[in-house]
Amino acid sequence: QVQLVESGGGLVQIGGSLRLSCATSGTIFSTDVMGWYRQAPGKQRELVARITGGDTTTYADSVKGRFTISRDNAKNTVNLQMNSLKPEDTAVYYCNVHSRRGDYWGQGTQVTVSS
Repeated sequence: QVQLVESGGGLVQIGGSLRLSCATSGTIFSTDVMGWYRQAPGKQRELVARITGGDTTTYADSVKGRFTISRDNAKNTVNLQMNSLKPEDTAVYYCNVHSRRGDYWGQGTQVTVSS
């Protein structure tokens, strides 16, 4: 069983930065894809960024050039560095592991960007 715990969310001003981290327990394989999703009030959950075991990354168009996802295969952690934050980045951010065994989710961490 894989468990995910996010940390690093909070309140930040427009243009500020935050770094989200996701710690995992259980077995993570190099073939598993790790990623971050977000869900704003009244909206569907959407992909923010994901990374394969070989460090191939995918980003939502809305965060390209501002967010960077990274992965530590030895520690089985995944991080999301968020810069130049905008009010539209306000959401609950969820860590995800997509594997052949299924999808695993963390409980989420709130990110609020205000003026």
